[in-house]
Amino acid sequence: MSAGTAGHVARSTVRPNSETIRRTPLRTFLHTDDGVTIDSVYDPAVVVYDASPPSSGDLVFVVAHGFTGDVDKPHVRRVAEAFAQYGAVVTFSFRGHGRSGGRSTVGDREVLDLAAAVVWAREQGHARVVTVGFSMGGSVVLRHAALYGPEGDADGQGRRGRTEAHADAVVSVSAPARWYYRGTAPMRKLHWLVTRPEGRLVGRLGLKTRIERSGWDPVPLSPVEAVPRIAPTPLLVVHGEIDGYFPLDHPRMLADAAGDHAELWLEPGMGHAEHAATDDLLARIGRWAGSQES
Repeated sequence: MSAGTAGHVARSTVRPNSETIRRTPLRTFLHTDDGVTIDSVYDPAVVVYDASPPSSGDLVFVVAHGFTGDVDKPHVRRVAEAFAQYGAVVTFSFRGHGRSGGRSTVGDREVLDLAAAVVWAREQGHARVVTVGFSMGGSVVLRHAALYGPEGDADGQGRRGRTEAHADAVVSVSAPARWYYRGTAPMRKLHWLVTRPEGRLVGRLGLKTRIERSGWDPVPLSPVEAVPRIAPTPLLVVHGEIDGYFPLDHPRMLADAAGDHAELWLEPGMGHAEHAATDDLLARIGRWAGSQES
């Protein structure tokens, strides 16, 4: 769902200065509960002595990229660089993307990838985990938060959510509210890519994304069905007003279903997902995450 760019393309303006200390990142392969290897990177928070507010040592962002992204894509690295001003950052490649194993299920079993990344983030010593997802990743962070509660409640699909895999706050950017949406040209193209053999060939050879051939069985919990189950975990829904993939009824459906525990930001002039997220927006998300109580 981030295979292309709709609307304004944001470019990074974050630059290190003499007061900035950059620490060495850590890269490894994680293993999901269903045995898929996930290429993952941990970036410690950037220490900026004149920063206001300063980065928080107990906060870590776990970033879930959009469809056809991966941990090494420039737009994913730009997001990680922006969030590192406010806390540590874990980025990873979803299954079927980049150097990760498996095949993409376009938002279904990807919740297992995110859960593994959240557990790893906590293992680095962070008390507060904020998941931030874009497009497909935006749907994944919503479903993950519903399925992996802090009490380890049953997720309704035969698994148990591990307590250490839960998120303390959730940010969903440019996400769909419902499955099988074909109301825009980019989404009709994406459905062809996922459902047709020739589309999956284009995905594998042209977009470096390996897509599962079999469809969903059963159909996973939809984002709009997931959001009521997230409370009381803080939730921020962000959407561009000129998003070319999902019109504004999607974020409004999510916010309405979430109720009072969610905030909705509709961003003027913003298109779709990571490509369209400006440095100002990423900074506001970083500050919002830092303001949430553990």
